[in-house]
Amino acid sequence: MLLLGILPLTWLPTSGAHHSHPLWGGPHPHRTPRCYSAEELPDGQPPPHLLARSARWEQAWPVALVSSLEAEGHRRQPQGALAGPQCPVLRPEAVLTADTHQRSISPWRYRIDTDESRYPQKLAFAECLCRGCVSTRTGQETAALNSVQLHQSLLVLRRRPCSPHGAEAASPGAFAFHTEFIRVPVGCTCVLPRSAP
Repeated sequence: MLLLGILPLTWLPTSGAHHSHPLWGGPHPHRTPRCYSAEELPDGQPPPHLLARSARWEQAWPVALVSSLEAEGHRRQPQGALAGPQCPVLRPEAVLTADTHQRSISPWRYRIDTDESRYPQKLAFAECLCRGCVSTRTGQETAALNSVQLHQSLLVLRRRPCSPHGAEAASPGAFAFHTEFIRVPVGCTCVLPRSAP
């Protein structure tokens, strides 16, 4: 169920969204953020001690879902690439076996968002399939309601180029790491339109 997957994210404060804070090399919060050299960062990944201080990403739904989405993508490759969003017709016989995001009257699908400067680099983003919502009477899309995304704040690490020796120009492969809250779309819901259809 989607609700259970979202719960691990709810402890993160929404008031910190989009704020960036440095991860310091030591216990003194007023020091300059530590700049890690290329030799200290295998494959550009954050040092293990920084990951230990941050959120438990493996418990977050947008992270946990990535592996299954990648496996599904590999199975779909022989049939071609993922088509653009299309509002489905809700059929009673399909509701019995469908997942929550498929039997919702504001259905959505997931896509993998990749950002090499962020950790986790891959996150599952929800994408609404309808502009309106699906009528429970006809099973067809209706403009009487609008589909909108539901967002959740998620703590991530953001890497930025830096110079280990304090020079103005950044050194190749050297990075400092900052914490940042981002808004992740985790589902869709139906709302009344702001104006008449």
